[in-house]
Amino acid sequence: MASLRLTRSASRALLRPSLSSSLSIIPSSSSSSSSSTTITSPNFVTRLYHLFPDFENSRHHFNVSKKNLSLLSNFRPGIAWISTSSGVADNSGKGDQNNKNVAGGPSWIDLYLPRGIQPYAKLARLDKPIGTWLLAWPCMWSITLASTPGQLPDFKMAALFGCGALLLRGAGCTVNDLLDRDIDTMVERTKLRPVASGLLTPFQGICFLGFQLLLGLGILLQLNNYSRVLGASSLLLVFSYPLMKRFTFWPQAYLGLTFNWGALLGWLAVKGSLDPAIVFPLYFSGVFWTLVYDTIYAHQDKEDDMKVGVKSTALRFGDSTKEWTTGFGIACISSLALSGYNADIGWPYYVFLAAASGQLAWQIWTVNLTCRADCNRKFLSNKWFGALIFSGILFGRVFS
Repeated sequence: MASLRLTRSASRALLRPSLSSSLSIIPSSSSSSSSSTTITSPNFVTRLYHLFPDFENSRHHFNVSKKNLSLLSNFRPGIAWISTSSGVADNSGKGDQNNKNVAGGPSWIDLYLPRGIQPYAKLARLDKPIGTWLLAWPCMWSITLASTPGQLPDFKMAALFGCGALLLRGAGCTVNDLLDRDIDTMVERTKLRPVASGLLTPFQGICFLGFQLLLGLGILLQLNNYSRVLGASSLLLVFSYPLMKRFTFWPQAYLGLTFNWGALLGWLAVKGSLDPAIVFPLYFSGVFWTLVYDTIYAHQDKEDDMKVGVKSTALRFGDSTKEWTTGFGIACISSLALSGYNADIGWPYYVFLAAASGQLAWQIWTVNLTCRADCNRKFLSNKWFGALIFSGILFGRVFS
C-alpha cells in the first residue's frame, strides 16, 4: 500500500488556518486501518490536490467528510481546533453556535456553568452585563442624590437596587425573547437566542420568568410601601415594551421610560416621598440618554428590521440620526444640570458633568452608523457615561 509522506513545509501549509475555516484532526473510526486519521476541513482536500498531484491514488488513507464537522462539538477530548474566524466556523449546529459568544470563543457561561443552566443564563443575558449597568445607573444616581449632604449613600439600598437591576433586566430579556421568538429567527444578531433557536421551549422560558420575578419580589418587599407600589407598576412597562416596535418608530423612547424607572424609585426608597423638582429632571435625563444609546444600538439591525417589518428610531431618523441624537444629548445634559441645581449639589458634580458631556459628544459624532462593530462599541461605552454621572453626584453630595 502506497504511503503518503508530508514534508515539513507542506504540513505547515496545511495547518495554516484561514479566516473562514477551521481544521480538526481526530482518530478515525474506519475499520480499514487502525492507524488511519480523519482530517476534516472545508478546504483540506483542495490543498492536498494542489500540493500532491498523486493524491487521488492515495486518498484512501484518509476519510474526508464535511459531515464530521458537525460531530466536533460532541467530541471534546483530544480535539485540536484551529480557527481565526470571529464567529462560529460552521452554521449547521445551532447548539454549538449558542456555546460561542458574538465576539468569538466561549463565554464565561460556557466555561463555568453546568450545561443545563447555560441556556437560562444566556436568556437572562448574564454574559452581557451592559444592560444591567444601563438599568442600574439611574438607580444609583437617585439613591446617591437622595443621601444626606456630607455623607455617603446607603450601601444596603444600593446593593438591593443592584440585585434588582440584574433580576429585572433578566426578566425583561426573557419577556422580550418570548414575544419576539418568531422575529428573532429572521434577524442575524438574534437568531441564536435560546428560545428562538429552540434550546429552550416557551414553557421553560415562562417558568424561568416566574422564578426571576419571585426573586425580584423578595427584594421589593424590603422597601417601603410607596416603593413597592411604584416598583410593581414598572412591570407594566417591562411587559409591554417588546411590543412597541410593532406599532411605533419610537420604541427607544418607551425603553427610556422603562429603563430609568429606578431614578424615581431610588429617591422614593430613601426619602419616602418624591421631590418633583429634583426627581423628574433626573428621570427625563435618563430617557433622553436612552434615546441616544439605543438609537445607536438600533443601527446594527436596521437592514434586518426593514425586512422583518419592525420599527425603530434608527429607521425613523435615517441620515439625520446624528442631528437627532445631538438634540437628545443636549436635553440629557441640561436635565442633569437642572436636577443637580435643584438638589443644591456641590461643585464637583459639574466637573464630572462636563466630562460626561464630552463622552456623550464623542460617541455621537465619531460613531460610524454603517458599521455594526462601531455602533456596538459606542453603545457599550455608555457604562462610562453612567459612571461619570454617578461619580459627580457622589463627590458633589459629599462636598456639598
